[in-house]
Amino acid sequence: MSKLVIVTGASRGLGLAICRQLLQAGYSVLALARSQSDELTQLQQQGLHFCAADLSELDKIPALCSELTKQYGRPYALINNAAVGYDGVLATMHNTEINSLLNLNIQAPILLSKYLLRPMLLNQSGRIVNISSIIARTGFNGLSVYAASKAALEGFSKSLAREVGKAGITVNCVAPGYMQTEMTQSLQGDKLESIKRRSPLGRLATPDDAAGAVVYLLSEQAAAITGTTIIVDAGSTA
Repeated sequence: MSKLVIVTGASRGLGLAICRQLLQAGYSVLALARSQSDELTQLQQQGLHFCAADLSELDKIPALCSELTKQYGRPYALINNAAVGYDGVLATMHNTEINSLLNLNIQAPILLSKYLLRPMLLNQSGRIVNISSIIARTGFNGLSVYAASKAALEGFSKSLAREVGKAGITVNCVAPGYMQTEMTQSLQGDKLESIKRRSPLGRLATPDDAAGAVVYLLSEQAAAITGTTIIVDAGSTA
């Protein structure tokens, strides 16, 4: 039976690319998103399962995890990809935006990990991959709260890796650089060109590049990799 992988924020961008590559690699994929995209509907014809979930509703996460395990079985892996990035200087950012960003970007992954780790511990094997960002290390004007959430995710992953390693569970991060997705639509023209020039490869990393790193971390070849962050940024932070 193929191993079950749960992917959050799966309807577009990196989440969609991860789902697509996991299916190609022979995994059973359960995609979580607030709503279903046309692309996800197409992937359902290849065996993808979909569950509508708004992960910003933190109090519903325990029951959601229980229901998913009951319906689909114990997961082999959890990919915490769902995130939001509000662009704006901190001094004028609304407190409700700060709260919603931290809820979705850090509290939701922590709670999902907590409740989905339990069946992994029963299996004495599993993988958690948290999607970070190079901005956790480099910083970026107007993304201070987003950067804080991603830095928190990396610290969380390192400590959790130590907690669950003896049970055969690995916990890692993948930190993409700037990719052309809906979240980076504001990066056009000169801004985009300057980011490309910074890369030794002269291009941006693609969602497929980052998805490849996620799939690798789920493989047997990555069994000894835990508590680390793989940066996929076409070398822009080299």
